[in-house]
Amino acid sequence: MLENITPLILTFNESPNIKRTLQRLTWAKKIVIIDSLSNDETLKILRDYPQIELFQRKFDSFANQCNYGLSKIESTWVLSLDADYILSEELILQITKLQEYPEVNSYIIPFKYCVFGKPLRGTLLPPRKVLYRRQQAIYKDDGHAHKVIVEGTSKLLSSYIYHDDRKPLSRWLWAQDNYMLMEVKKLLHTPKKELSLGDRIRREKILAPFIILFYCLILKGGIFDGWHGWYYAFQRTLAEILLSIRLFEYEKIHK
Repeated sequence: MLENITPLILTFNESPNIKRTLQRLTWAKKIVIIDSLSNDETLKILRDYPQIELFQRKFDSFANQCNYGLSKIESTWVLSLDADYILSEELILQITKLQEYPEVNSYIIPFKYCVFGKPLRGTLLPPRKVLYRRQQAIYKDDGHAHKVIVEGTSKLLSSYIYHDDRKPLSRWLWAQDNYMLMEVKKLLHTPKKELSLGDRIRREKILAPFIILFYCLILKGGIFDGWHGWYYAFQRTLAEILLSIRLFEYEKIHK
């Protein structure tokens, strides 16, 4: 099945990550990358991989970037990755052994979150639909994130993708603040009855940071991961605090 898969990756200043991601994609005949006008070493790194087809497009939304990427792919299957997603050897082997079932249009893959390369026991990242038939797929924005809509049956694979972001804290803070501005619009402009329980709690501003800290450390076992687990818990709590502050700010300005 591998020969019928094209990896699709979005990039913007991903020099700390992209090489490790590409090292697990040497099996791909073609890799499509949609770059949002990077100005670091990302493009220089990409030139070392002859199977890459690079397209640059000014960023407007994640869904639009991904849909543009799909328009550049001709293979039956797409493997949609972030620039800090690293395929495990077990996952590559599992995909190699997949049979073509006409009724299956997508595969859902679980994640292991890494802090400085160390996989944690648990993560807030749910399994995601990242391997799918191109012709059945379209992306839609969802707050600061995006999701792919694929018609037909999905199956869950057992092997993991590692989420291993090595960008500096300053870049993480910049990205999270931008993400939270998008989340504010989603939370406040979506009817409350249409929000998930988690988003309803986040919309109330006060409880979410405390719940996330408890969830990461206790329910997900982060306390047993040493300082890596505490780092992740503090990181996710800080993100929720940023969201709460942005919600307070938005409501104050738009009274």
